[in-house]
Amino acid sequence: MNLTFHDPQLLWLLCALPLLLLLHARRGKRAAIRFASVEPARALSMPAKRRLGWLRLPLSLPAFGALIVGLARPQLVDEHTQIKMSGTDLVLAVDVSSSMDAQDMQVDGARADRLSAVKSVVERFIADRPNDRIGLIAFAGAPYLVSPPTLDHDWLQQNLSRLHTGLVQDGTAIGSALTASINRLRHEDAKSKTVILLTDGMNNAGKVQPSLAAQAAAAEHVKVYTIGVGSEGRALTPVKDDQGNQRMVMTEVDVDEAALRQIADTTKGRFFRATDTAALRRVYADIDAMEQTTRSVDRRVSFQERFQLPVLAGLSLLALSFVTSLALKPRLP
Repeated sequence: MNLTFHDPQLLWLLCALPLLLLLHARRGKRAAIRFASVEPARALSMPAKRRLGWLRLPLSLPAFGALIVGLARPQLVDEHTQIKMSGTDLVLAVDVSSSMDAQDMQVDGARADRLSAVKSVVERFIADRPNDRIGLIAFAGAPYLVSPPTLDHDWLQQNLSRLHTGLVQDGTAIGSALTASINRLRHEDAKSKTVILLTDGMNNAGKVQPSLAAQAAAAEHVKVYTIGVGSEGRALTPVKDDQGNQRMVMTEVDVDEAALRQIADTTKGRFFRATDTAALRRVYADIDAMEQTTRSVDRRVSFQERFQLPVLAGLSLLALSFVTSLALKPRLP
């Protein structure tokens, strides 16, 4: 529960209380008769009056403050919001073969390898879809599970940041990666099941042909978006010689666009080509727009009035201040 005020603007009246204190300090008429000493008058005053006199101001100012707070109507707000998730499950299949080390992309204005650029774009894609269960499959010569579909996106992002090339045997097993992605969605009860498969090469490993994997995806009602990443022609790529020394060489770029397009067409998805980081961002933005998530929000708000306590306290202090002032009234002998 949260404390709020129905009329918070009335709380500005509290600023007038210091002014009342200042006016009280200056109150009083100029003396009509001057005495050399006030000791005789002080001696005539009653001790009880001296004890009660200082109470009037400390009682009245808090009383007015409490009444102002009561007039502003403090309330306890109990807000209950229930969000139903979209019912969309996504699996991101990301190529981590050695060719993803090719440095033909950019991140924050600096030259970067393909995998670093993909990770930066996918990280944003995940952050923009908080209501989806998202899984992650990495693949090279064979696929391996990084994360099953989950709503724990912080954990998913941590595992995404750890991706690098050389985790498994080299190669590009597109068909096997798609099959592994489908298996992760097969037993889910989501209304929409989608795979986003990204690669920069051709299927040259694994036991499943991409066309057969696409037919399996269509049978399971899994839509597949395919992305071919990397520049066209040749790209600067780090390689190691026999002595383990790394050097940069120009290598041919060979993306099997025909196979990727066939997978997308078979599953009623779409094929994209991203030759640089900006194009890659646009690809994931387009997919994000096409795979719109839906959610319903059930919101209930209840208010509990809490003005009674400050009003009662203010009236009690005013009554006590009034009683004190009656006790201090001068009486003729």
